[in-house]
Amino acid sequence: MVKNRKSEFDRTSRRPPERSPAQRALGMLVRREHSRKELTRKLASQGIDASEAAAAIDRLAKDGWQDDLRFAEMLVRTRAGAGYGPIRIRAELATHGLDQEMIRHVLGDLDGGWADTARDLVRRRYGPAAVDDPAVRRKAADFLARRGFAAEQIRGAVRGEIEE
Repeated sequence: MVKNRKSEFDRTSRRPPERSPAQRALGMLVRREHSRKELTRKLASQGIDASEAAAAIDRLAKDGWQDDLRFAEMLVRTRAGAGYGPIRIRAELATHGLDQEMIRHVLGDLDGGWADTARDLVRRRYGPAAVDDPAVRRKAADFLARRGFAAEQIRGAVRGEIEE
């Protein structure tokens, strides 16, 4: 019979070394892109001093690990691909502390595609009934409004401009 002997090196009492603010932020950035504001908030929630967090994020930005423009482009691509409109995406970008010029720039790349996206969403969700039935058109318009599409994009998508 083998007895459970405690080794001189007990793994349960060993703690991992404390990670620096830069290491913590880098750990977040390797999983996905983060805005500067989002990283600052997350580091603060872990008890990191604001000045230490800012210095760590500045260093990561200088080294190319953190970039608000790259974050904004990624967010626009993923949200547009998921069927959200420009109004909703603009509001989400603003919550991440991005300036209006950057938001206009990243949304400007997709300006022509919003009407097509709205039409495609209506076509996939409601089919040809969205053109003929006023009740279905109203439901489709409400759906697009909740998704963050502008009024002219909604009107174009629900008023017979849907090609089969």
